[in-house]
Amino acid sequence: MRYTAIKNQHQINGEIRDKEVRVISAEGEQLGVMSALEALRIAEEEDLDLVKISPNAVPPVCKIMNYGKFKFEQAKREKENRKNQKVIEIKEIYLSMTIDVGDLQVKAKKTVEMLGDGNKVKVSIRMRGRQQAHASMGVDVMKRFFDMLGGKAVMDKAPMTEGRNILMILSPAK
Repeated sequence: MRYTAIKNQHQINGEIRDKEVRVISAEGEQLGVMSALEALRIAEEEDLDLVKISPNAVPPVCKIMNYGKFKFEQAKREKENRKNQKVIEIKEIYLSMTIDVGDLQVKAKKTVEMLGDGNKVKVSIRMRGRQQAHASMGVDVMKRFFDMLGGKAVMDKAPMTEGRNILMILSPAK
């Protein structure tokens, strides 16, 4: 699957149909402009491949190299880049408008752990029934919760009422 994606990027050996190409040797020195057939003959003499690396140049640039080794190195670099990528997840914590102080402290501790892992945290309260008439109480709960985090979080989105929910988004403090 990846092989075809990499192969589609480069024309090799007999696929190169240009009349003239600029050729770079395996050591990296310029051999000059020559016909594609002559460049292919030189590559075959060295038991290597002729690879078109810059098709948009005039004339196109081709390099004499071991294509299998080049492909392997490119796949290895891509894998290394994927490994080094940090994916930021959004975790979610649910509170209620009638939450007790002890429960709020437990949730705050869990939130600090999530922020410590480098994740963002979405804090939400779902209002039920008559609670919707007292949304300001829910916003107060959110602000108390944020104060309990002790400066370990930054508010990306302040507590806002959206329909039946009150949402706040936190990210780790620098």
